[in-house]
Amino acid sequence: MKKKIFNTISPITLLVVALFLIGSGCPADDGVQDEPETSACDYEGYDGLDTTNNTTTLIPEAELTTDFFNTSSNGPEVEVYETSDPGNFWFVTTVVTLNATGTGQLSINGNIQTVNVTCLATGNAVGQGMQFIVTASGLDAEFCVVIDEFH
Repeated sequence: MKKKIFNTISPITLLVVALFLIGSGCPADDGVQDEPETSACDYEGYDGLDTTNNTTTLIPEAELTTDFFNTSSNGPEVEVYETSDPGNFWFVTTVVTLNATGTGQLSINGNIQTVNVTCLATGNAVGQGMQFIVTASGLDAEFCVVIDEFH
């Protein structure tokens, strides 16, 4: 009888433990708006979909540099660029407050375009996260980045 109960409980216990571990894979929401939660980001870094030819470009956050300029001639602004190729891939915007919308510029392979920007998460110090939704004709993208430099 003991063996039968153990066999019944064991798979149920295993399922509960597995669901707990899967559900705990994202960082806990501590209520502080200092970083994008993993569950809110589709991808940590740049995730861009070219809707004209249905191709996706992914650049991991570790390969991007994010500079937050608190005092620039345009006011606070953020510049994100590919660390190994800063002249070829970059994004600049002054939309840096939570839930703000506006525009920015995105350069991919030297093609510079004005983009619509929504700031979903913001920070103001090294190590804090920022999240932007970026759209334009033929583009649907997201940046989930961590501030590397604060000026």
